[in-house]
Amino acid sequence: MTRFIRKRAKNAKNDILSGLTVALALVPEAVAFAFVAGVDPLVGLYAAFMVGLITSVFGGRPGMISGATGALAVVMVTLVAQGNAMGAEGENLGLYYLFVTVILMGIFQVLAGVFKLGKFVRLIPHPVMMGFVNGLAIVIFTAQLGLFKENVNGEQVWIQGSSLYLMLGLVGLTMLIMWGLPKITKVLPEALTAIIIVAAIGIGFNLDVATVGSFIRDGGGTGLEGGLPTFQTEIFEKIPFNLETLKFIAPYALILAAIGLIESLMTLNLIDELTETRGNANRECMAQGGANIITGFFGGMGGCAMIGQSIINIKAGGRTRLSGIVAAVTLLMFILFASGLIERIPIAALVGVMFMVVIGTFAWSSFRILPKIPIADAIVLILVSSLTVIFDLAIAVIAGVIVSALVFAWQSAQRIRARKHVKEDGTKVYEIWGPLFFGSIQAFNSKFDVANDPQNVEIDFIESRVSDHSALEALFALVQKYEAAGKNLKVKHLSEECQELMIKASPRLENVIEKDIDDPRYHVMAKIMG
Repeated sequence: MTRFIRKRAKNAKNDILSGLTVALALVPEAVAFAFVAGVDPLVGLYAAFMVGLITSVFGGRPGMISGATGALAVVMVTLVAQGNAMGAEGENLGLYYLFVTVILMGIFQVLAGVFKLGKFVRLIPHPVMMGFVNGLAIVIFTAQLGLFKENVNGEQVWIQGSSLYLMLGLVGLTMLIMWGLPKITKVLPEALTAIIIVAAIGIGFNLDVATVGSFIRDGGGTGLEGGLPTFQTEIFEKIPFNLETLKFIAPYALILAAIGLIESLMTLNLIDELTETRGNANRECMAQGGANIITGFFGGMGGCAMIGQSIINIKAGGRTRLSGIVAAVTLLMFILFASGLIERIPIAALVGVMFMVVIGTFAWSSFRILPKIPIADAIVLILVSSLTVIFDLAIAVIAGVIVSALVFAWQSAQRIRARKHVKEDGTKVYEIWGPLFFGSIQAFNSKFDVANDPQNVEIDFIESRVSDHSALEALFALVQKYEAAGKNLKVKHLSEECQELMIKASPRLENVIEKDIDDPRYHVMAKIMG
């Protein structure tokens, strides 16, 4: 126990400082995503606090940061707009539909954890992972470009002239500090130090630059100041809990749950690689779901893992749950007590931090390895990167996995072979090599010449594997063809499950199957899934 405490106390300083840095970086992100979703900034900030705190305490990946994200916000904007249209003008009914949807989203995510669906993240191929990282880096970069705009007569226009040069100068200074400080000393956290220095310059010289406060006001908000999250009793008063409501919110909740889990589990995988440790995917599903349920009841817009803030945390030395807890609690302290001070931080400082995150996130090695990897993997990498930017993470990852699976199935289908020879007694033997499954059935059937084969035929599966129900059906059909031709067929080296299923389909096949003591012991998918 003493060793356990000492090990965590040793990294406490890094966790606390990285948590403070993350809290500062969370503010504009949560506010921006709240604007995207069409809700008040405090709804995004409360989500960042509650989701971040709960997942830090109970999640499956210490050091990972969760909060309101853009991937969820782009889905929520339609939900909020449709919900508002269902109520009276000014009633803001869409906000309460959002809360109920977030609660249902959390329930779906908890169920995913209960049924241990988190383990399927291990099936995501490496090219999909690299495409996800590259695409997300581009998305983070393009999201920062919106901060180079200002509100002029109700329209967002690009800043120009001295304002642009000043903004670029402060962004560059932030990046320079983050790049150079670790070369001088590793005692000070580079991101937090850069933010403090740039903020001190902006405030000390009273520079006319965009700040967190001006960003909130330009978006239509009133400021960061607020109280503790409160239980939203209005949900039960304004939202009818009936089948019509369920039909309306269920599709949104399912999409949000899928996007949230995919982004969280992909980020978990990435943090695992960076820290050379292993998180618990199913536990993360449960924690994310529980966090979203509570967030929905207490007026937050829900959330999931945030790759940018998670990488900031890891790069700053955050390794334990303490870093996420500090980030969440500090964010709440900003809302309660330090809103005026935080609002004076130049946006340029936070943009500079995020640009450094982009540089650290993007898999630059992909340019080097792209010409060296199989063409199918290169296509998947580029496809996932592009779809992440054009659509969203969920569509990109699902498309990448599907393409990878189809390529694998096609390549596996080409591997089936049949070595043929004739025994001294005239029996023709087909020795099958390679997996027999739905994709290789056509190639498998083409190996046999039922009409011209001799009276006695053997099919030997010692180097093959009958993988699914389609393969069993193909084998059953082949047996019937030989029987219809009046020829004697023996099938050797089938697994016990395969024998059982074939005999169950047709008891007379027991005479066709030759049972050897060295039969394979692999399992048939049709048996397991049935």
